[in-house]
Amino acid sequence: MPDTPAVIATPRSRVRVPLRFHDGYEADAEIVTFHGLADGREHVAVVLGEPGPVPLVRLHSECLTGDVFGSARCDCGPQLREAVERIAERGGVLLYLRQEGRGIGLYNKLDAYALQDEGLDTYEANAALGLPEDARDYTAAAQMLRALGIGELDLLSNNPDKAGQLRSLGVGVRDRVPTGVFTTAHNVRYLRAKVLQTQHTLPLAALTELSAG
Repeated sequence: MPDTPAVIATPRSRVRVPLRFHDGYEADAEIVTFHGLADGREHVAVVLGEPGPVPLVRLHSECLTGDVFGSARCDCGPQLREAVERIAERGGVLLYLRQEGRGIGLYNKLDAYALQDEGLDTYEANAALGLPEDARDYTAAAQMLRALGIGELDLLSNNPDKAGQLRSLGVGVRDRVPTGVFTTAHNVRYLRAKVLQTQHTLPLAALTELSAG
């Protein structure tokens, strides 16, 4: 992975969008699109509140099932809702990245769900399909941050790989701020696998107890 993105991205457009969530929470946002992103995908930055010198930033990977349909098989929808409010309160940016299924795409993710129903965990299911456990590359995210003038940030994430990749791409991550823990009867095994396989900062003991129950 390069130390810095080879191509410089630039803002393409900025538009004000009022956000409203199912629970009635509202926030004003500015959505920014970009020219020159390394992977050619239509990622967007959602600017919330008044970002300071070290803004709060979340890299949120698109999840149609969780973000839109409220799937209980993951924690993506609640994380998105939480992130918007926390970032709006402090000031910062949510990068909404078109990386469905940790980068494998929607159809492959649903195929992996079917394998999970047979007993595999989320990472084993990807491997059984001949796919990477996590195919996400955050080069475009680093480009977006630079285009917004952000050189240092606090990262809202439980995933150490996001911080590691950003740092390797030359973005200063001052602190990694954990998100909430959003468990359902359907996602406990998924969350536990994230701790065991990719060292997410989630309470393993509590997740193990819930999974066993």
